[in-house]
Amino acid sequence: MFWTRGILGTDLYHIVQWFLIYSMLGWLVESIYMSVCNRKLTNRGFMRGPMCPIYGVGALTVYFLLRPVCHNIFLLYFSGALVATFLEYVTAKIMLRIFGEVWWDYSQKPFNYKGILCLESTIAWGFYTLGLFLFLHKGVEYIVNSYSFQTGTRLGSVLILIFSVDFLHCLYLQKKDSLPITFEEIREGIRRVL
Repeated sequence: MFWTRGILGTDLYHIVQWFLIYSMLGWLVESIYMSVCNRKLTNRGFMRGPMCPIYGVGALTVYFLLRPVCHNIFLLYFSGALVATFLEYVTAKIMLRIFGEVWWDYSQKPFNYKGILCLESTIAWGFYTLGLFLFLHKGVEYIVNSYSFQTGTRLGSVLILIFSVDFLHCLYLQKKDSLPITFEEIREGIRRVL
């Protein structure tokens, strides 16, 4: 069965549920923060729906990579800061290659690198990593375990379908308005970044 397949010591059911929750939480927090900063409602998501998939990918990447060091708080902090900064860098490079722009700008922050990385964010990523392991993931697990497997598979299937259509539609619209690029150029750009 698809949902019970194991990946990285966890079944696909939990990975999908966690991804969806982290993507929605990331969208919520960033949209609230930017709405306060802009003094008007701001949707910080790339997609039309309430999801920022980079937060889902980031949270799960940090969780699975750093689970072995989660009992050493200092190593966890520094590893989390480095892993998340690396993810931010890779995301920026892919966005530059695909869209010709990055959707954030740290150029006004001290100790920034080309406006795509900054020391302030790197420090924050370390604290976010601690929060993920010490508090947040336990809450996300509690939410996922509060509904039945059957409900989760139905909800997960519907949300992944909606997410995929929304993501592809918004990718198409964004790509249509940006630099022309072929699939081969996308693949080559990702290869060079990684």
